[in-house]
Amino acid sequence: MGSNNEAQEPAPEQPRARYLVNGPIIVGAGPSGLATSACLSSHGVPSLLLERNDCIASLWQQRTYDRLTLHLPKQFCELPLMGFPAEYPKYPSRDQFVAYMEDYAKQFCVKTRFGQDVRRARYIDKAGVWRVETGDGSLYYSKWMVVATGENAEPWWPEIDGIERFEGSVIHTCEYKSGVGFKDQRVLVVGCGNSGMEVSLDLCRHNATPHMVVRNSVHILPREMLGFSTFGIAMALLKWLPLKLVDRLLLLMASFTLGSTEKIGIPRPKIGPLELKNAAGKTPVLDVEVLSLIKSGKIKVTEGVKEITTRGAKFIDGQEKEFDSIILATGYRSNVPLWLKDRGFFTDDGMPKTPFPKGWKAEKGLYTVGFTRRGLLGTSSDAVKIAEDIAHQWRTIQDLGILQNAKKL
Repeated sequence: MGSNNEAQEPAPEQPRARYLVNGPIIVGAGPSGLATSACLSSHGVPSLLLERNDCIASLWQQRTYDRLTLHLPKQFCELPLMGFPAEYPKYPSRDQFVAYMEDYAKQFCVKTRFGQDVRRARYIDKAGVWRVETGDGSLYYSKWMVVATGENAEPWWPEIDGIERFEGSVIHTCEYKSGVGFKDQRVLVVGCGNSGMEVSLDLCRHNATPHMVVRNSVHILPREMLGFSTFGIAMALLKWLPLKLVDRLLLLMASFTLGSTEKIGIPRPKIGPLELKNAAGKTPVLDVEVLSLIKSGKIKVTEGVKEITTRGAKFIDGQEKEFDSIILATGYRSNVPLWLKDRGFFTDDGMPKTPFPKGWKAEKGLYTVGFTRRGLLGTSSDAVKIAEDIAHQWRTIQDLGILQNAKKL
């Protein structure tokens, strides 16, 4: 036996696993990736999904709060080729939506490799293929790559002066499950989108006192009007009326139903909700009980935060308040700039430069799905188009003829 001081021979470097994928590589196994794979399958085109986590739809399974339900009726949230079970309620719960996606993946035999965190992807011009490298060193090659990580891949943590000094807990909504652990606490909720509103409602139900920060103007609409989905009404009206007129009608009905939101500290934007959604991707908030709790004083509305102190926050209106916890309901961002090396098609924020409805196809076999800012309807639309486009190419290709020594998937 040799001594401990004896020089050790370095272990030989293990060869990287190389795979030539028979069909497109799809990065991300959320609703966007599943929908694209299913649509490809319907055309007889195989595909491989690479997913960094250990399950499909990881955002829904691991980063959502317990009381989450779909904000829109189920008919507007179906993935292509398969509807929701008839017994599901109008607004399915998180667990029901996850079960639906798991059944969807089984129905269309979606092939997924888990634990594959894509670190780099670039196009090899000489070979005419995409080279995708994962965290374990594996290399995948294909003529096509579909970016399906979507616009909500990573939680966004805003820079707030002094937040590192705060002595209480600070979490993002991706870590929030329920208000059970916040009973009797004063909680600062930063953000007034759908997540901020619903977290504030959940905190109230667990005897906490939420203070919701409203930094910008926001459109709040009732989830339903006269027993019908507000979104459904808008979609129906858009078939016959111009967008700006539909916006006026929606705001008129919202004012009649909800009253003036400016009187409770939530100003509306100057342009209508649908026009704002199309222009900036800013989704209107669909109210479910929250405004009534604001009016009753159970949910407090505050202006923007100037700085965080050790025990609370100072606000731009000069007030200072103490809090036990801070919850950041500040949304998510695309992570495409972190791993895609050929980013001519994407902005620095990781969104396609070409707006909807033409943002699904780039060049050199690159496609994107889940970046429309139009929810699951936009995802379904893009998935169908991508599958049709790749299927047309697939039928004309007899043999890729690339990397003959690679393992085929």
